[in-house]
Amino acid sequence: MLDKILVVDDETSCRDSLRRLLEVWGYNVVSAGTGEKAMEMVHEHHPEAILTDLVMPGMSGIELVEKLRYEYPVPIIVMSGQGTIETAVEAIKLGATDFLEKPVEPGKLKILLEKMEETSELLAENRRLRGELRDRGAFGMLRGVSAPMKSVFLQIEKVAPSTLSVLIAGESGTGKELVARTLHDLSPRRRQEFVAVNCAAIPATLLESEIFGHERGAFTGATNRKIGCFEMAHRGTLFLDEIAEMDESLQAKLLRVLQEQKFRRLGGREVITADVRVVAATNRDPKKAIEEGRFREDLYYRLNVFNITVPPLRNRKEDIRMLATHFAEEYARKTGATVAGIDPAALVRMIHYPWPGNARELKNAVERATLLSAGATITLEHLPEDVIGDEPLDAPHLKLVEDTGLAPEEVKTGVTLPIGSSMEDAERSLITSTLEHTGGNKTQAAKILGVSLKTMHNKVKKYGL
Repeated sequence: MLDKILVVDDETSCRDSLRRLLEVWGYNVVSAGTGEKAMEMVHEHHPEAILTDLVMPGMSGIELVEKLRYEYPVPIIVMSGQGTIETAVEAIKLGATDFLEKPVEPGKLKILLEKMEETSELLAENRRLRGELRDRGAFGMLRGVSAPMKSVFLQIEKVAPSTLSVLIAGESGTGKELVARTLHDLSPRRRQEFVAVNCAAIPATLLESEIFGHERGAFTGATNRKIGCFEMAHRGTLFLDEIAEMDESLQAKLLRVLQEQKFRRLGGREVITADVRVVAATNRDPKKAIEEGRFREDLYYRLNVFNITVPPLRNRKEDIRMLATHFAEEYARKTGATVAGIDPAALVRMIHYPWPGNARELKNAVERATLLSAGATITLEHLPEDVIGDEPLDAPHLKLVEDTGLAPEEVKTGVTLPIGSSMEDAERSLITSTLEHTGGNKTQAAKILGVSLKTMHNKVKKYGL
């Protein structure tokens, strides 16, 4: 429950009016006219939420947000008057929770504050997930220890608590819907509906009805009223997959609804208001889709307030071992089967195969292999022919993959130190290099270095890695 709020604004009139409004709503309010003073107030009064202007003399709102991210992580709403929307988005990337345009509309502020009641809980959940990521490479429904995936996790963490629209790009099968679901699960809307629509899977003539609903008699065959996905996702999240496949006329209607948050069902007169966060995805290059006339430019900019690009599996090979094990165990749990692990030779083939269908193709291959293995270890004979390939395997390859889970070409073979380096310098460099090879996975690094996991944790702590 929010109680004390810090208001930061160099304009006395704005600061005082916000303080009076918040006090009427029952909040305890402290205020500051500069970023420097705000930092003092934070340590003195320990507010549970902060409202700050972006453009101020001395320490700007952006600088204040960045400083608070490390020193005092609390929900922050940035207020943008002279600043642009791009500046507000930058503040959110640095850790702000949301933004409001000035002059502030009381109704919008109240809605954001109500949503921020849950943000403290979300911050705790994020801290838990970061712990899982460090220990097991898990972030919500996503898995990965590679640098590209860690970047995706960080972006999700930053934007999830806000109300910003998000556009997710990535090849088919990379897990764009899992990213969208994780965004929803880490947002204040997580107790409401997550509604997903695949725009490429529904005929253009039916997609408008699917999204906005229709009244009885709106068209031939409309024998009953239908509630559309926008209505179903009220106060929740609507995920529009393959948005660039949507008909251009429907894109224009969607743009208007996104701007006004109001719409009518097909054949209806009633104006319906829906508070919906829209997350969209496309497997096309958005800029190229615009050039080809598949994606309206104005809709692109409306959705692309914040963008996340999911890397293809071929660019995150160090995640293949973890994903394959996860898919095998998940399939075994669902079916009541058992799995004894994955043979190193099979793992080598998985790592070298380019996976044009990405994680979805890997999942299908592993589930098939788990079924065929009948509870035994997954071996080469259980993999699809395309994955097995013709390249011969040698003992060094098998040993390297068994120890590290990485493809041989991904493992650096040496650490260079200048003359005069101490033993501690050498140890620090060796541990740092090994952690880089394993994408930060301490368990794999410990195996490579031949030490216990406890020793690895102690060394990491000792050297501040």
